[in-house]
Amino acid sequence: MASSGASGSVAGGGYGETTTVEYGFGAVAEKAGLEVTSEVLADEPVRPPPRVLGRDEANAQTNHCCHFFLTLISWLLVIVFFPLSLCFTIKVVQEFERAIIFRLGRLVSGDAQGPGLFFILPCIDTFRCVDLRVVSFDVAPQEILTKDLVTVSVDAVVYYRIFEPTVSVTNVENCGTSTRLLAATTLRTVLGQYALSDVLSQRETIAHLMQSTLDDATDPWGVKVERVEVKDVRLPQELQRAMAAEAEASREAKAKVIAAEGEMKASRALKDAADVMAESPSALQLRYLQTLNSISAEKNTTIIFPVPVDILGGLMKRS
Repeated sequence: MASSGASGSVAGGGYGETTTVEYGFGAVAEKAGLEVTSEVLADEPVRPPPRVLGRDEANAQTNHCCHFFLTLISWLLVIVFFPLSLCFTIKVVQEFERAIIFRLGRLVSGDAQGPGLFFILPCIDTFRCVDLRVVSFDVAPQEILTKDLVTVSVDAVVYYRIFEPTVSVTNVENCGTSTRLLAATTLRTVLGQYALSDVLSQRETIAHLMQSTLDDATDPWGVKVERVEVKDVRLPQELQRAMAAEAEASREAKAKVIAAEGEMKASRALKDAADVMAESPSALQLRYLQTLNSISAEKNTTIIFPVPVDILGGLMKRS
């Protein structure tokens, strides 16, 4: 059985427990007991875990003496001022937070601390708290030129969360601000590839494309883009009036076509009725009586006496 794939430890996944994530199709297939060929594995794109910038195992600490001396002094301070020193050495992070500890400017080996209590050394340790909850923000309205050269104003909303606290602190200065700026530029880039009709009708496709693009770009920052939604597409007033006039003209044209088709069908029905009445002369008299009945039902004072057309025709011939 051929198997392949990379594995890596991700801190802060879920609620901070260190979990082992296997990357690649080979590891999943090996668990399922499937045969995997090398050709399939070669075509499978593998996304490696984000690497922490500056963490190089080959680049060991050089100032061993200074580091040891300062650490010893810090421990002495903790012991001398015990238990008062506990107020400065024991910290608490919430269930949805993780703490990244730096000792003398270097990242402390190990995963992010939390949730709960953790210990730091005074004077030489600093820490930063990272929120793992989903964060949402509005992308400011962007003036975008579509593929068919129409200017529209589009805004969106983005939901993201931090899945790797250590990477989000060491690899980027401010992951929130960077994600906001990247979302604005991605919105302009993606919508510029579509025509106006596609922008109005394919919002879900555009949102999915933006989400995948942002997710790939923010993965080295330890940020996972959960969802992207296009909120509103605002058209210029001149374009709205032009589109309204076009739609009104189209509706009027359809109404005229429908009216013409109705008149054509009505004329055919009248012709068929006239042919039936021509075959039976008494049918015309019955029609006269039916008309009189309809007039009398409305209590009109006007009385109409129908005159057969044959009598009028005879009088015309005599004259």
